[in-house]
Amino acid sequence: MELSDLRVFLAVARTQGITKAAQELHTVQSNVSARIHALEKELGAPLFRRHARGVALTNAGEQLLPYAERISRLVDDARHVIGDETDPCGPLRIGSMETTAGLRLPAVLAAFAEDCPRVEFSLITGPTEQLVRDVLEYRLDGALVSGPVRQPDMVETLVFEERLVLVTARRVSDLDAILRDPRILVFRSGCSYRRRLESILQARGAAGLRCMEFGTLDGILGCVGAGMGVTLLPAAVVERHVSLEQVRVHELPEEEARAQTVFVQRVDAPPLPALTRFLTHARAVEQTPPVLRMVGRSATATG
Repeated sequence: MELSDLRVFLAVARTQGITKAAQELHTVQSNVSARIHALEKELGAPLFRRHARGVALTNAGEQLLPYAERISRLVDDARHVIGDETDPCGPLRIGSMETTAGLRLPAVLAAFAEDCPRVEFSLITGPTEQLVRDVLEYRLDGALVSGPVRQPDMVETLVFEERLVLVTARRVSDLDAILRDPRILVFRSGCSYRRRLESILQARGAAGLRCMEFGTLDGILGCVGAGMGVTLLPAAVVERHVSLEQVRVHELPEEEARAQTVFVQRVDAPPLPALTRFLTHARAVEQTPPVLRMVGRSATATG
């Protein structure tokens, strides 16, 4: 089985067509068809079903796909590792929670881009559960998520520590009343801060949790400021909104307020020089969050 044949197979699977794959690979259609036919003959099973709009993977093709992706990725990783120590290059796919991306990564990425200009860096944001899954399934080289993760196929490294606060509208003075029947404004399911907020409120006897999901941090904070509900976020994330008197923060007990951001990667991940450089710059960021100016701090803050 040739690596070149597997890459032709991946191109056809990705584009769902022989002609489109040929265009992507800068070759002729007959060459693509011949390579697929040879691969099918070697494996003893058809890999694609032909239909009017192109092709679709057969069961055998579906089974081959993850192996072909992994083999291609390992070969690319090997090329990047060998002879790449002084001047890293190639793709680096990193995931991050939305809050971490907005608060911590701008300085990290600026330093990394200057240090490794030939690296093709991709940043994907999402909730912790999705990011962990993407790392496990090789879609990401690593991710900054809420820890601890405790996955047997992963290694995790503590990178940042955050202090979490409850956030409400500026005009809220009776937090206890809000928490008896709360509406929470959160990211979609799988967000670690969402799970933490639900646990905190349930421990305080909240009768039921009404939930509004948002796709952006600005959306959450804007609606919290408008009085639509309560959220839980790192204190440093809401500092600007507090200083502008748009929201009010309520402190939590130490055991509820402390949150770890860890970097996770697979235990079998190759030692990519670009990834090592990225982590070096991430660790160089000041560990202590910026001091939160407690403008409008609630007299009834929890804890």
